[in-house]
Amino acid sequence: MEKIWRVLDADPVPDLAAYESAGGGAGLRVAVDGGSDAVLAVVEAAGLRGRGGAGFPTATKWRSVLEYRTPDLAPTVVVNAAEGEPGSYKDRAIIRANPYRVLEGALIAALTIGADEVVVATKARFSTEVARLRSAAAELAAAGWASGVTVDVVEGPDEYLYGEETALLEVVEGRLPFPRIAPPWRRGLDGSDDDAAAQAPDETDTTEAISPPVLVNNVETLAHVALIVANGPDWFRQLGTDDSPGTIVCTITGHLRECGVLEVAMGTPLRTVIEEVGGGPLVGDITAAMSGVSNPLLPASLLDTPLTYEAMTEAGCGLGTGGFIVFDSGVDPVAVAHGVSRFLAVESCGQCTPCKQDGRAVSDALDRLRSGTADGEELVVVEDHLRTIEDGARCYLATQHQRVVASLLALFPEAFVGHADGTVDPAEPYLIAELEGFVDGEEGREAVYDEHHREKQPDWTYDAEDSGQSPADRLDQDQGEVDVEIER
Repeated sequence: MEKIWRVLDADPVPDLAAYESAGGGAGLRVAVDGGSDAVLAVVEAAGLRGRGGAGFPTATKWRSVLEYRTPDLAPTVVVNAAEGEPGSYKDRAIIRANPYRVLEGALIAALTIGADEVVVATKARFSTEVARLRSAAAELAAAGWASGVTVDVVEGPDEYLYGEETALLEVVEGRLPFPRIAPPWRRGLDGSDDDAAAQAPDETDTTEAISPPVLVNNVETLAHVALIVANGPDWFRQLGTDDSPGTIVCTITGHLRECGVLEVAMGTPLRTVIEEVGGGPLVGDITAAMSGVSNPLLPASLLDTPLTYEAMTEAGCGLGTGGFIVFDSGVDPVAVAHGVSRFLAVESCGQCTPCKQDGRAVSDALDRLRSGTADGEELVVVEDHLRTIEDGARCYLATQHQRVVASLLALFPEAFVGHADGTVDPAEPYLIAELEGFVDGEEGREAVYDEHHREKQPDWTYDAEDSGQSPADRLDQDQGEVDVEIER
């Protein structure tokens, strides 16, 4: 397979001078000269879809922000760099290699929607990425690239929900990452420190903006923007398919000889990408691949599915962020189901009671199945709670829980029945957590996951025992503030 280096540079770009010498800044100059309408037309013609997981058309999202913008409600661009999907490392790989292209794309977006501020929201513990972003932002400001636009870097918490775009805005404003009801283009950044106001029920009214609108775009999306505006839509569409044009940066991990990050043309079969990165399973055969913890598993029989939004959806899975955890014959499906369920139950904020309570019930029942301590009712418990877990959900987490666990039940029924009747031996816990990076192992590059997550409690503490209190309970106890650091 021929290597592609569009948004994932082959070698790290050391400074702004090196970026400019390689053609960096061309997109921003085109945006300045052409104006908002011209940029929107180019992005729309390119068919760029958001690379944060949903695949929503980028130009359509930008137009939504413009629709809600008023003279009194200047918008803001927020870069979602709070990567936390298990199995995904692509945003950090892009930032480590070239933060300048991401910030150029963000400045183009700001010019297009009339924003005077760009905020890059990332995690405090991403120290390498934070340093690169801050250094790049300072260089851009000194060089006059950001004329009239401030570029801020916000360091937030480790929670999974921080990556959800409305929860991201809560963190930017100094609160916990609890999802809102209103989308960012209706409720953006209003400077409120009132948690109750932030979660007001009138957010369901969609007729007008509640506060200055915000455009939230993923790191990879904005990197593509810079290149599309510089090179044009036809150049972007040279790779990919009509409905899913361009490239995507994939992360391949799991039970393979090697793990890593690779940029590929949209439409490339998943099997090809797995073979290119992974070099084959560790034990036996590949049994399934999981797109983070956001979509049903893809069975081995469908590994030739092209990496496009429509093909992956038609196959009953989803492209997500392009991060795939691959399982082989040596992996116990019930242990995986428990790992996914535990991760999502712990990371649920508890604003929606079924998400937290049903999620914990599913996780506990799967743990008993996995560990050989089942009493015979676990499968019924799991199925019953999966039916109600999504009730009243304000974000997608409960749906993820239902879809992933249900797909494991459907794909590997014998394993679940075997654990339930005791004919299958207990399995060790399977860690599902944020990907921290890669190290050189005996076979090749190995993925490293956040082992500390094993100790995280459903109340988001790391205490020896869970308090029984959901994170959302803190809203009623005036504990909604989180430490964030903003650099201007």
